[in-house]
Amino acid sequence: MRLIPRPGRRLGTVIGSLLVTLATSLVAITSTAAPAHADACYTWSGTLQQGSTGNAVTQLQIRVAGWAASGTIFSIDGSYGPATTTAVRNFQAAYGLSADGVAGTNTFNKLYALQDDDCTPIHFDWSEVDDVCYGGWPTPISGVTIAQVKANLMQAMWRAEAIRHRLGDNPLRVTSAYRSKACNDAVGGASNSNHLYGRAMDLVPGSSATTMCGIARASRQSFPQVLGPGYPDHSDHIHLGIQSSIYQSASQCF
Repeated sequence: MRLIPRPGRRLGTVIGSLLVTLATSLVAITSTAAPAHADACYTWSGTLQQGSTGNAVTQLQIRVAGWAASGTIFSIDGSYGPATTTAVRNFQAAYGLSADGVAGTNTFNKLYALQDDDCTPIHFDWSEVDDVCYGGWPTPISGVTIAQVKANLMQAMWRAEAIRHRLGDNPLRVTSAYRSKACNDAVGGASNSNHLYGRAMDLVPGSSATTMCGIARASRQSFPQVLGPGYPDHSDHIHLGIQSSIYQSASQCF
């Protein structure tokens, strides 16, 4: 005797087939989708690793400089050497990626997620780092261009992004970054201050979840120059500078 399938069973079979087809289609779409990229900023292609050179390496170094080995001076030189490998590995570990020191798709996608279309990190922008006295970009000191100032500030912002993540992604506030000569004179800054070149920024907590000393300690890996509580006139902010030698002083913190 031929069995006649129950309507409910046939309907279930049809629905099941449709679900399998839909799932297969979604997998296909996911597997063929292009990786995220930042069209308005910078897009990497291929893989970068020790021995790589060029602008792609330079762009990577700008973004991972804040993750360099402690006690070292990290150079933005377009050459992927041991220092860059360490910085990339530290960045990968901090963001839960496979920490092999090789920059590939997963590393680049994380960097894309961390940057805005103008290449600044998502938690800092140009309005926070322009001239603290007058706003905008007044003429810098002799021999320095605004383009150079902004290139230095870009590095400083990415280093600050590393500090922010190290502090649990709690907000930080910039109280001073670039200073024109007129501004630097007005606030009594040192005649050779890193602020004049866009190589410095002053940070304070952006919420009660972060302390001044917490910022100072978290900054030691990211900036060669760290001045904070315990250093004269730095009890109310953390001064961070990019320079060719290490000088860190905050006796109340470390």
